[in-house]
Amino acid sequence: MNPLEHLLRAGHAEPGQALFEDADRSLSAAELMEDAAALAAALRDRGVGRGDRVGIALGRGLDAARAVYGVLGAGACYVPLDPSSPPARLRHIARAAGCRLLLGRGGTPGWAQGLDWLDPAAASTTAPAAPPVAVRPEDIAAILYTSGSTGTPKGVAIPHRAVRAFADWGRDTFGLDSGDRIASLAPLHFDLSLFDLFTGPAAGATTCFVPERLKLAPARLVDWLAGQRITTWYTVPSLLGFLALKGGLAQRDLGALKCILFAGEVFPTARLMTLAEQLPHTRLYNLFGPTETNVCLYWPVRRERLRADRAIPVGVPACGAELRIDPASGELQVRGPCLMAGYWRDGAPRPVFDEAGWFATGDRVSRNDRGEYLFHGRLDRMLKSAGYRIEPAEIEQVLNAMPGVSGAVVLGLEDAVSGTRLAAAVAGDGLGQAALRAWAAERLPAWMRPAYYVLLDSLPVLPNGKTDHQRLRRCIEEELAACPTT
Repeated sequence: MNPLEHLLRAGHAEPGQALFEDADRSLSAAELMEDAAALAAALRDRGVGRGDRVGIALGRGLDAARAVYGVLGAGACYVPLDPSSPPARLRHIARAAGCRLLLGRGGTPGWAQGLDWLDPAAASTTAPAAPPVAVRPEDIAAILYTSGSTGTPKGVAIPHRAVRAFADWGRDTFGLDSGDRIASLAPLHFDLSLFDLFTGPAAGATTCFVPERLKLAPARLVDWLAGQRITTWYTVPSLLGFLALKGGLAQRDLGALKCILFAGEVFPTARLMTLAEQLPHTRLYNLFGPTETNVCLYWPVRRERLRADRAIPVGVPACGAELRIDPASGELQVRGPCLMAGYWRDGAPRPVFDEAGWFATGDRVSRNDRGEYLFHGRLDRMLKSAGYRIEPAEIEQVLNAMPGVSGAVVLGLEDAVSGTRLAAAVAGDGLGQAALRAWAAERLPAWMRPAYYVLLDSLPVLPNGKTDHQRLRRCIEEELAACPTT
């Protein structure tokens, strides 16, 4: 069953059920069906058909949900375009994806000149209502552009088959139904948004868009979660750690919040322990996988097993994924229904799998004596200093366990003598250089200790909530240039 069939089922079974809410507005299953059908007809009038790509330059909200389902109803594939991105990046993505048409508010912006632009609010058609265009499991539903290793955005082509696998797995694994209210804070171009857009309707649940103004107001965000009676939330660890420190979770009535899912980056165990203590009745889950696999592993958090100096597992297979570990490199390899169709290049998804369909993730993992997978960092983050191979994630885990630290990132800086010297950006309250060095000296061998420490109030994050490593690198380099003895 593809996302549109989930919507049709919800629309016929519970037409009045609110599937999406934004501020004081809501969109019922019947209304979304009608709006999506109208937009699909307007898109067909503009020549959009099965397999075409349609860019969506809209932020989170009801209009974006309508646009996604309208594009899918026309048999096309949606390409999220973050409105806050630089114009050159937006234009590059729209052209690289080969977008037949772009959807956005108002008139055509400068970066979209020469491309077909349509404001969904002004879309109209005289064509009669028609059922959604039939699609096959391998047809592409979305192309999500991520940062590419060459500096050029890389398009991950997500087929209907993978969307269905994730939506159904999420609904069944977390026991979602029409009584659930899901908080949505993930931007459209971030893969976490697939849960908000498709798992909710698959369960007949209500997805509630978090007001943008609350992202940096932890206490008010917690009040919103309580007031909206949110039951389920899928978000990033950095935001959850921020709420655990600043949001006053224990002082609010969050009795409705039965389930929190997190993914996108490592959750420092000390911060997770704080969150778990403040939300004793909320089930917590660590979801894991690159955009190319969406979620291929998950771990139900076992509070009794949490230790501040020990990283949590990434768990066991999810979404029907098959997993194996390359014996030479320790790299995680994945195949199964959750996998992408390939990277979008030259008008088609280009597979990057071996002959048996395995995808090499670039993540280094192992298994513990319980059969759970453990994450040891990205192979492409591996550093080599003075002849030693060093995994930054191991050092970050040690620093994150220090009282007062809210986050730590370790990067390698070029050095004429050792090849690479380690620098740590550390955020928190009441921290000092001497205390950090003493903490590291007690727990790390000399060759793994950072040579430099840069102290910050908080780690910078990208629009999707992940840590902004490029900005951190610039910050470290600028501070060291000003104070080379840091």
